Amino acid sequence: MNAYPHRTRWAVVAAAGALAAALTVGAGTPALAAAPTATASALPPLDPAAVRAALAQRPAGDVSAAFVRITGSGGHFAGSSAEDGMTVDASGRFRIGSISKIFTATVVLQLAGEGRIDLDADVRQYLPDFPYQGVQVGQLLNHTSGLPNGDNGPWGDGSTGWFETHRLDSFTPEQVIATMAGEPLGFTPGTEQQYNGMNTFVAGLIVEKVTGHRYADELRQRIIRPLGLHDTALPDGDDPALRHPATHPYLTVPDADGGSHRADVTEQSPWPWAEGGMISSAADLDRFLTALFRGRLLPASEQERLFTVPDVPVAPHNNHCPGGKACMSMGLERLQTNGVTAWGKTGSRPGSTSGVFATRDLSRKVVYSVDPTALNGAETPYVLGLVATGFGLKSVV
Repeated sequence: MNAYPHRTRWAVVAAAGALAAALTVGAGTPALAAAPTATASALPPLDPAAVRAALAQRPAGDVSAAFVRITGSGGHFAGSSAEDGMTVDASGRFRIGSISKIFTATVVLQLAGEGRIDLDADVRQYLPDFPYQGVQVGQLLNHTSGLPNGDNGPWGDGSTGWFETHRLDSFTPEQVIATMAGEPLGFTPGTEQQYNGMNTFVAGLIVEKVTGHRYADELRQRIIRPLGLHDTALPDGDDPALRHPATHPYLTVPDADGGSHRADVTEQSPWPWAEGGMISSAADLDRFLTALFRGRLLPASEQERLFTVPDVPVAPHNNHCPGGKACMSMGLERLQTNGVTAWGKTGSRPGSTSGVFATRDLSRKVVYSVDPTALNGAETPYVLGLVATGFGLKSVV
């Protein structure tokens, strides 16, 4: 899930970056120092009435359905909103887009803890044919690699019509990475932060090279099965099915005569793979983040990397972090507002925008899924309202 304003990626992808930017205020943390955990006193009480009101403000025409699940010692809530005649199964599955990056980073950090990957090593140590020199493995995870964007081939022209026609198209990780051919690095690795999905495609290939197994198999053996994540999977690129869906998302597609029609996008290729191809449920994402934050998946040294944001500026075209300072660690985004710090990730696929965030002490965990009907980010204000009220805040700025 990239966030480059000068590219024709799906606009909804940039909207997820706008969400992180709108939620994150305040100075960055020092180099190699994690942000402090939110204290119980800093976290306002959960207000279920406010969350219900935020859900009810679903913008007709822009969002067809939405639901939110809130858990933690600070209180519980579950609710949904949908168009007339549309059913929301809050226990169902949805496409989580770039939330997949947390899973990929966790697998890489596990391998680092096992001594099988050196996070400070050059990527070429594991992928000899990698075209860029001086990029460290860890820089892939915290988006300080400087990798170029690649071209728009897999993403198309950003229109709903294009996606309706091409939603079953599939691309291999190698094909996606090959779109960077001939492009120079955007900056010297390690000196800036630029959110870029190419980093995670490369990280997934490193996992396969080191283990000799498919990334999906490592993901299943290391995370999905041990945690009992029965709704979570990384389907093959040619498997468009979404079994037991939470909703049936659709896109509004313009017609030549000036009208429009609905294109059901419940089924689509999960080709974004380790970068954004996973499927999960709200309960599974809650369970995964809980286990991750409690240290069940990583050794202590690798665990701390999840909560360590590099002390570097953002790249000129990075609209993901405000204030000119980095906001991403090796796998997570840091959201800070009104004295509350939360960690997690946003994700988007056409027809689905989602997120999972929690305070480090797990006193508040918020998972949401919203179904936008366009690719222009019009759902962003609505999502901001859900996240703000989920953390007991009146606003996010």
